[in-house]
Amino acid sequence: MAGKALKIEFEGSKGARLAARLDLPAGAVRAYALFAHCFTCSKDLAAARHIAGALTRDGFAVLRFDFTGLGASGGDFASTDFSSNLEDLKRAADHLRRHFAAPALLVGHSLGGTAALAVAGDLPEVRAVATIGAPADAAHVLKSFHGSLDEIHASGEARVTLAGRAFTIRKDFVDDLDRHRLDGRIRQLRRPLLVLHAPLDEVVGIDNATEIFIAARHPKSFVSLDKSDHLLSDEADAAYAARVIAAWASRYVGAGPKAAERAGEGSVEVAETGYGTFQVAVRAGPHRLLADEPEGVGGLGSGPSPYDYLAGALGACTVMTLRLYADRKGLPVERISTRVTHAKVHAEDCLDCSAQARGKGGRIDRFERTIAIEGEIDPDTRARMLEIADKCPVHRTLEAGAAVVTHAAGDGKPAEA
Repeated sequence: MAGKALKIEFEGSKGARLAARLDLPAGAVRAYALFAHCFTCSKDLAAARHIAGALTRDGFAVLRFDFTGLGASGGDFASTDFSSNLEDLKRAADHLRRHFAAPALLVGHSLGGTAALAVAGDLPEVRAVATIGAPADAAHVLKSFHGSLDEIHASGEARVTLAGRAFTIRKDFVDDLDRHRLDGRIRQLRRPLLVLHAPLDEVVGIDNATEIFIAARHPKSFVSLDKSDHLLSDEADAAYAARVIAAWASRYVGAGPKAAERAGEGSVEVAETGYGTFQVAVRAGPHRLLADEPEGVGGLGSGPSPYDYLAGALGACTVMTLRLYADRKGLPVERISTRVTHAKVHAEDCLDCSAQARGKGGRIDRFERTIAIEGEIDPDTRARMLEIADKCPVHRTLEAGAAVVTHAAGDGKPAEA
């Protein structure tokens, strides 16, 4: 299930503000993906929306943005070239890295795919690259200018109609395309590569997929998009491409922690994202999540609240503890679930709280669990399992309290009160 989307802006290669959208999954973020759209298109192209939507349903957070001078982004398209597009793409990755987590998956459509191949080697965190209908060489775009090339070379620029819209193309743009040769970049990619291409693509011929695939080293995969057109204008085609990318990427992205992440097990890092008043990015080993507050109290509602996570920790620990007990005793328990609610209550009003909790006086935190145990077990066994629930480690921590030691970053010493 897809979650919320965040509107984002960051500075592009030409100093203009670039408009972006971060599509978030409904649950935990499996990994971040960066999507590069086709030449003169925008992040809101139907194919981009469908692909981002399908990837978020599989747990990916997907950032798509408008290159300088296109869509909702600022700047003058006529002043851009392929080099500036590559820099825009790198800056998008930098923004993710600073505020959320660096992209692990790079997806590019058409010339965006060519750009993805060109920059992947400069983004160390990228673990996999997927291209859709990508030209094997940036200069392929020149075919779109038809008879305008002579005018561009003679006059320095020309108005060119692309996909029903007129754009000013300057000679600098043409010369820059000629300077970018990708065969070496593709050979040195050193990342798993998925090439998706439609055999009937009339904009970028299937021979481009052949060139990319031959130049790349293993692991590499090719998937035919059958009767799709270049823009994947049929929603079913776009959804199919996204499902293929998500399934393929699962082998390389989010499959397990890196050595550095394993070394950091036992600690959780939390940092502000810069969006909204409360939103923070949570990093726990290889896992990426968001925490926030509801919109009603000034948050974006983009993730569980801190107390939601605390209730979730109690619920998860409860279910795990009961599962260990049931398996150890050989009980025919099919499924265990629990619902946890949290509220602030007056200690004297909490009649079912422990004497220790009531003795604190004032307002206290009250967590209430409703545990469901499915399976053919007798009432005495069911009652015993409810007693075992109280022995889960998180339950004990909440009831006994815990010491929290605070340090100032950088000195390793406890901060003074």
